[in-house]
Amino acid sequence: MSQEPTTYSLFLFLFLSHGASSYTVRNSRQDLHPLLQKMAEEIVDGSYLNALLDLIQFQSSHMWTDDLSHRVLAYLNSRNVAFTIPSLQAAVENHLEQRLHQPQQLLEDLRKTDAQQFRTAMKCLLEDKKDHLDLKDIIVNLGEIRDRALQSPGMNRSLFLITLERCFQVLNSLECVEILGKVLRGSSGSFLQPDITERLPQDLCKDAFTNLSAVFKDLYDQTSAHSQRALYSWMTGILQTSSNAADDSVSWVSAENLWILGRYMVHLSFEEIMKISPIEIGLFISYDNATKQLDTVYDITPELAHAFLERISSSNFNVRNTSTIHRLGLLVCFYDDLELLDAAVAQVLLHQMIKCSHLRGFQAGVQKLKAELLDIATENQTLNETLGSLSDAVVGLTYSQLESLSPEAVHRAISTLNQVSGWTKSQVIILSAKYLAHEKVLSFYNVSQMGVLLAGVSTQDFCSMDRKDLLQVLRSAVSQYVFNLSPAQKQGILSKVIEAGDTASGIVDIQGAFFKEVSLFDLRREPGFNSTVLKEKELGRSQALFLYELLLKTTRRPEELLSAGQLVKGVSCSHIDAMSTDFFLAHFQDFQNNFALLSPYQVNCLAWKYWEVSRLSMPPFLLAALPARYLASVPASQCVPFLISLGKSSLDSLVLDSHKKTSVLRKVQQCLDDSIADEYTVDIVGNLLCHLPAAMIDRGISPRAWATALHGLRDCPDLNPEQKAAVRLKLLGQYGLPQYWTAETTKDLGPFLVLFSGEELSSIAIKFPEILLQAASKMPRTLLPKEFLWAVFESVRNGSDKLPSSVPMPGCHGVAAPSSNDIFKLAEANACWALEGLRCMEEDTFIRTVELLGAVQGFSQPQLMTLKEKAIQVWDMPSYWREHHIISLGRIALALNESELKQLDLSSIDTVASLSQQTEWTPGQAESILQGFLDDSGYRIQDLKSFHLVGLGATLCAINITEIPLIKISEFRVVVARIGKLLCSMHVLAEFKRKAEVVFGDPTEWTSSVLQELGTIAAGLTKTELRMLDKDLMPYFQPSAIKCLPDEIFKELSAEQIASLGPENAAAVTPAQRRQLSPLQLQSLQWALDGAKTHSWQDAPASAGPSRTPSSRSPAGAPLLWGLWLGCPLLVQMAKILW
Repeated sequence: MSQEPTTYSLFLFLFLSHGASSYTVRNSRQDLHPLLQKMAEEIVDGSYLNALLDLIQFQSSHMWTDDLSHRVLAYLNSRNVAFTIPSLQAAVENHLEQRLHQPQQLLEDLRKTDAQQFRTAMKCLLEDKKDHLDLKDIIVNLGEIRDRALQSPGMNRSLFLITLERCFQVLNSLECVEILGKVLRGSSGSFLQPDITERLPQDLCKDAFTNLSAVFKDLYDQTSAHSQRALYSWMTGILQTSSNAADDSVSWVSAENLWILGRYMVHLSFEEIMKISPIEIGLFISYDNATKQLDTVYDITPELAHAFLERISSSNFNVRNTSTIHRLGLLVCFYDDLELLDAAVAQVLLHQMIKCSHLRGFQAGVQKLKAELLDIATENQTLNETLGSLSDAVVGLTYSQLESLSPEAVHRAISTLNQVSGWTKSQVIILSAKYLAHEKVLSFYNVSQMGVLLAGVSTQDFCSMDRKDLLQVLRSAVSQYVFNLSPAQKQGILSKVIEAGDTASGIVDIQGAFFKEVSLFDLRREPGFNSTVLKEKELGRSQALFLYELLLKTTRRPEELLSAGQLVKGVSCSHIDAMSTDFFLAHFQDFQNNFALLSPYQVNCLAWKYWEVSRLSMPPFLLAALPARYLASVPASQCVPFLISLGKSSLDSLVLDSHKKTSVLRKVQQCLDDSIADEYTVDIVGNLLCHLPAAMIDRGISPRAWATALHGLRDCPDLNPEQKAAVRLKLLGQYGLPQYWTAETTKDLGPFLVLFSGEELSSIAIKFPEILLQAASKMPRTLLPKEFLWAVFESVRNGSDKLPSSVPMPGCHGVAAPSSNDIFKLAEANACWALEGLRCMEEDTFIRTVELLGAVQGFSQPQLMTLKEKAIQVWDMPSYWREHHIISLGRIALALNESELKQLDLSSIDTVASLSQQTEWTPGQAESILQGFLDDSGYRIQDLKSFHLVGLGATLCAINITEIPLIKISEFRVVVARIGKLLCSMHVLAEFKRKAEVVFGDPTEWTSSVLQELGTIAAGLTKTELRMLDKDLMPYFQPSAIKCLPDEIFKELSAEQIASLGPENAAAVTPAQRRQLSPLQLQSLQWALDGAKTHSWQDAPASAGPSRTPSSRSPAGAPLLWGLWLGCPLLVQMAKILW
C-alpha cells in the first residue's frame, strides 16, 4: 500500500500562489531571518514538516509582515527551486494525502525533528489557545489540524508512540502526561497493550505520575485485563519504590496510594489488603472522594470486598454506623455483618445497595443479601409501614406481598417506588392499580408522580384522562416514560390527544420517539409544521417522506430541511437529482452527519449524484453503493483512503447483496495485498476487519497486528462460521487450550468463548465460573451455541446448593430442581434444564422467577408445556388467572391450547397486547385469543377502537375476512402503519388493502409516503394494480411487503419495475419469487441488487475511471481529493486559505 512520489512543498504553494515566481531580491540570504532561512532550506531538502514547525516557531515570536512571503520566495529562487502553480498544487495534494494515509511516515518525520521543532509540535498538540496561524493573507487553522489528527486512523497511534519516545526528554513531564491523556482518550484503548508499560517512564515527578495514573483510571473499561494487570504492576512498582516501608511486614499501601490506584485497587491481593494499617485505611475512608472511588470498583470480587470491609472495621470506623455505610460505595454489596443488625441500619444498607446493579457479576449474591436485609428491615413492622424505606429491594416482593399492600401505603411510598429499576411488568401492574385506587381520578399531577410505574396504567385509563392533562404529560418530564409504554397504550394516548377537529396543538406537542406513532392520515391534517418544530422529533420514513415534500414547497431555505434532524429520511432520489452541484456539495455533510438514518436506496442515489457532479472528491465508501464494476475506478494509489472511508461505515447496511459484497471484499483484499502487516493497517481497515475472509484471518494477519486486530474482532456482531473457526484456531495457537488459561486471558477472550466446544469450556466452567457467567451476560440472548449454554449451566449447577427440598414433590426425590438463584444466574442457559427438573421446581421458586423463565428464547415445546403445567399447579386453572399472571408468563403462554386460551380473562386489551407480543402462535391459538377478547370485552368488530386494533397485534391476522369491512375507517386510518407490520395471510392483506383505498384513494394515486405507510398491506395489491404502479414508487415498498407478495403476482412486475426496486427491496426478494422470473426480469433484479442507475442520470461505461468532470474546478465547499475529504494530517493540513 505504499505510494511515495516526489513532491514539492506546501510552503511553495503558500508563498507563491500569487504568481510571484519571478520576484527576486539581491542578497536574499542576508535579508531573511535565520529561522526562515532554515525553514527555506528544509523546503529545498523536502523536509516539509520541519519547515512548517519552524514557521510556527517564527510566527510565535515575530510579527508576520507583507514582504516576508516575497523574501522567502526570493531565497527559494536563489536556490534554483523551479515550479509552476498547477504542479505545485498537485504536489501539495499528494503531500497532504501521503501524510494522512501514512501515519508511520509522520512518526519518522517527528523522530527527525530537532529539539525545538519537536517542542513546537508537542506544544501545538497541547495548547488550545492559539488555534490559527495568521500570515496576513494566509490563515492556517491549527486547531482543526490538531482535532483531525487526533481522530484519524493511525495518527493517534503515531502521536502516542512519539510522545512516549521523545516528549519526556524535551518537555516537562506534566505537559507530556497531558498530551498522552489527549491522545489516549481519543483512542479505542487498543494502544494500551501489556508491553506498553516497558516504554512508560519510571522516574516521573509525583504530580505527573498521579495525572498519568488518572488517565489510565479513566480508560479502565476500555483496557484489556492483561493490560490492566500490566499497568497495575507499573503503578505499584513506582508506588512501592516511593513508599517508606522498611520491610515486607509494613504495607506500602497508604491512604494516598489507594487514592492514586483508584479502580486499580481491585488488583491488590488479599494478602496486601490485609496488611494495610488501620490508620491508613481509616484515613482513606475519611477522604471526601473515597465514596466516589468505591462507587466505581465494579469488578471487585467478594473475597477482596470482604477483606476491605474487615480492614475498615479494624480502624476507628464502625461499619454499622450510618455515616460509615454511606462511605462504603460498592463494598455494601458484600456486607456480611448481619448478626443482631438493627432494622434502621438494614434500611440504610438497602438504600445504598441501589448502586449494586453496576457490579460486574455476583448479582445472585446481591439479591440474596437484599432478601436477608429486607427480612431484617421489616421485622416487627408491616410492609405497609416500611414500604418507602426499602429502596429497590422491593422488587424482590412476591405478587402476594404486593397485593397485600394498602393503596395508602403505595401512595406514601410512591417517591421511592417510582424510581426503582428492575420491576417486572406484572409487578408494575399491581402497584399502579394500588396507587390509582387511592387517587380515584387520573390527573396530570398523580400521573407525574408515577415514574416507571406509568407503564402499569391501563390503556382504557389513559383514554379516560382529560385531554389537557394528557397534553401536559407529553410536554413535561414525564414524557420520558411514555416511550416505554406498549403500542396499545401509546395509541390510546394518541387517540385522546388527537381528537377530531383539533389536531394542531396535540401533534406539535408530541416529542421524541413517540412522534413516530402519529399516523400519516393525521399528519396530512396538520398545517403547522416547520423544520424547527421537527428537529427534536423521531420520524418514521413515511412521515419523513410526506413532511419533506410538504415543507420543500413552502420553505425558502431548503438547506434547513436537510439539517432538521430526521427529516433527511424523506429526501427522495428526485430531490437529490434536482439539487444543483453547488448546493449538493455544500450540504452533503448533512447527509453524512445522518448517514445511519438513510435507507440503502438513498445512499445509492447520493452515490450516483456524487459520481455525476464531482467524482474526484467523492467519499470513497460511496463507491460500494454503485455497481461492483465501479470499484475498478479505485487506483492502487487511492487504496488507503478507500479502506479508511469504507472502514468507517457499516458494510452490511451499505451492501445488501452477497455477490456484490464479495466483489467489494475482493477489492479490499486487493488493496491489502491479502495481508494485514501491522497495527496501523488494523487502524485503517476499521469495521472491515469483521468482513475479512477466514483465510485472511488465519494466515494474513501478522503476529505484530494480531493483538490490535483481536481487540477489533471482539466487537464484530456476526462473524460467519468460517471466520469463527479461523479466530478459534488463532486463539488456540496463541493461548493454548482453555484449560491452561489465566483469569486475565479468560476475561479478555470473553466474547470468543462461544467459539469453543463444551469439552474445552468445561475447565473454564470449573476454574472461572463467575467470569464465564459475566461473559454470558454480555452476549445476546438468542442464537447462543448449545455447548456454550451447557458450560454455563454446569458452572452454575456445580456451585449451587445441593440441599434437597425439605418436602420434595412426589416423584422428585433426587431430582436436580432449579432454585431461584440458579434461574437468576443462568438466564438463557435455563434452556438446559431437564423436564424433570422443571416439573420438580418448588412453587415459591416458580412464583419468584416466572418472568425470567418466560423470557428464555431457547425453551422447547415440551419444556414450555412443563412450565405451563407448573403455572396451573401454582395458580389453579387458567380461568382463575388474573391479568398479572397472564402477562408474567411470556413465552410460557405459547403452551396454552385453544381450550385453555378461551378460559383466560381477556377483557383487557393490555392483557391481549402482552400475548400478541409472542410471534409463534398457531392460527387456531390466535383465533382463540381474538375471539376471547371480543367475547370477554363485549366488543363487536365494528366497536373496536384504534388502540384495540394495535393491541391485538398478530392475533388480528386471525380475523374473518368478511368482518374486516366492519372495522371503522376512522379507527383503521390512524393505525395503518401498525397493521402494516403484521405478516398476515394474503386474503387478509388483500382485504386490508381494500380498506386502505378508502383512506388513501385508488392505488394509482398512491405516493411514496402512502406506500411506505402501508407496509405489508401493499402486498394485497392485485396483478393489475401492481403493474399500473409507477416504477419510481417501487423503492418505497417496505421489504416486508416485497416478501409477502405471492410468487405468481410478483412475476407480473415489469422488468423496468423490478430494476427500480432499489437495493434493499431487491435483497428482500425470496428464492421462490426469483424462480418465477424470466431471464430479462432476473437481469433487472441483478441491476437493482447491484445499485444500477434507474433514474435520469446517464450510466457510466463499464470501464469508468475517475476522470474529471467537465467542471474540473471543484465548487466551494467541496474537497479537492478523496484523501482531503477524510481529513488532513497533523501540522500539514490547511483548513482554510484566504487569498
